[in-house]
Amino acid sequence: MIKNRKIRLVLMCLLPIVAWLTSAGGCASYQYGNDALFPVGVTTVHVPIVQNDTYRHSLGPQLSEAIVKEIQDRTNYVVTGDPNADSTLRVRIVAESKRVLTEASTDDPRALDAAVSVRADWVSRNGQPLMQNSLIPMSDTAISFGQNIRFVPEAGQSVDTAMQQAIDQLAARIVSQMEMRW
Repeated sequence: MIKNRKIRLVLMCLLPIVAWLTSAGGCASYQYGNDALFPVGVTTVHVPIVQNDTYRHSLGPQLSEAIVKEIQDRTNYVVTGDPNADSTLRVRIVAESKRVLTEASTDDPRALDAAVSVRADWVSRNGQPLMQNSLIPMSDTAISFGQNIRFVPEAGQSVDTAMQQAIDQLAARIVSQMEMRW
């Protein structure tokens, strides 16, 4: 009984020391929470208006707004209008299309597919690429994204609502790609 009490007393005294050594030991640069997902040393992001190579001119500002909102909601970055920010996220809409999938007997479209394709490039102030599509570095740092949305006009859906859904999903995918590789 006395022996068990002495062992217990020694363990109770050693437990705080072991806990302190364990917490002080470990990786000094270890990050946790939302900060662990994104590159270190980047606090501000400049998001210029998305360039648009299509005839649907409203898509550029819509995508810019969606990307800024997504960055503010999901990251700790500060989005700034200053081109001298820590990093710059450039996005270009390269294509958009609308395709009829099924038609009614009167040749009215019943179901359509709306598609948007973009290229995104995120670089640091000194030109270093921060967004990587693969583990193997490539000469072209821009990453291609595409998003399709199916919509049904008979159900009250329009090409504009479908494009907004596609833009919101593209913005989420672009910001997800900003996360560091494990």
